Amino acid sequence: MILVTGATGNIGSALLGQLREGGVGPVRGLTRDAGRASFPAGVEAVEGNLAEPASLGAALDGVRSLFLVSRVGPDAAVLDAARRAGVEQVVLVSSMSVQTHPHLGPARENLAVEELLRDSGMAWTVLRPTQFASNALWWAAAIREGRPVRVPYADTALPTIHPADIAAVARVALTEPGHQGRTYALTGPERVTPRQQVASIATALGREVPIEEIGRQEAHGPLSAVMGAESAAAVLDLMGGDLNEELLRVRDTVATVTGTPARPFEQWVAENAAAFR
Repeated sequence: MILVTGATGNIGSALLGQLREGGVGPVRGLTRDAGRASFPAGVEAVEGNLAEPASLGAALDGVRSLFLVSRVGPDAAVLDAARRAGVEQVVLVSSMSVQTHPHLGPARENLAVEELLRDSGMAWTVLRPTQFASNALWWAAAIREGRPVRVPYADTALPTIHPADIAAVARVALTEPGHQGRTYALTGPERVTPRQQVASIATALGREVPIEEIGRQEAHGPLSAVMGAESAAAVLDLMGGDLNEELLRVRDTVATVTGTPARPFEQWVAENAAAFR
């Protein structure tokens, strides 16, 4: 039994689909409301909340392998519950910032979760993806309403990754030998700027989408309202405010692990264009 947490999210939903397409089973998806969950045929929907580890008993029953996104709940308690339930293997989604910006608060928190997992006694694989292509959904409301996309660092190119590629590496780590005790840095196949991302969305929509570059301070306010001042500052550093070679480097890890090249940003846009209409 494989338990996928974050099963309705960008990575988890893709992972469920890939596991079922590959004939892997049994597979279970964690959701806070099983009645509203829309999972692929053959996936068992089970209720639980990572923020409340005591709610995970039924979800973890009989589970051998766990897919876990870090920092959603109290990770120490979640990992302890998994270990006590007999889970043998955990594939953890951490962050590229652990190696590119280890001084940032969120990076330190992700590293702490990685260390908890390594010390847990369970087999582990750690995935460290860079910026998600799906972050472009932050602009969806503005684009639908015909307003300019307002972004800092509009011409800073980062190797944005399709969430389905993170899921693909997770699928391999969960189902094939040779990936335990490994840490994988994951990027897309090329660097792409926010300006280029907006242009790709405009092409998919068949209309102009204006973009307006704003300063860091102006961007910090709205982000702070959503995630707090420290996390907002960290996000802005990772968007281009604190560039280094590790952050900018394109890696071939997705292709090496899965045997399939990483998906370009344009593919993510084609699959999600409806969100911007």
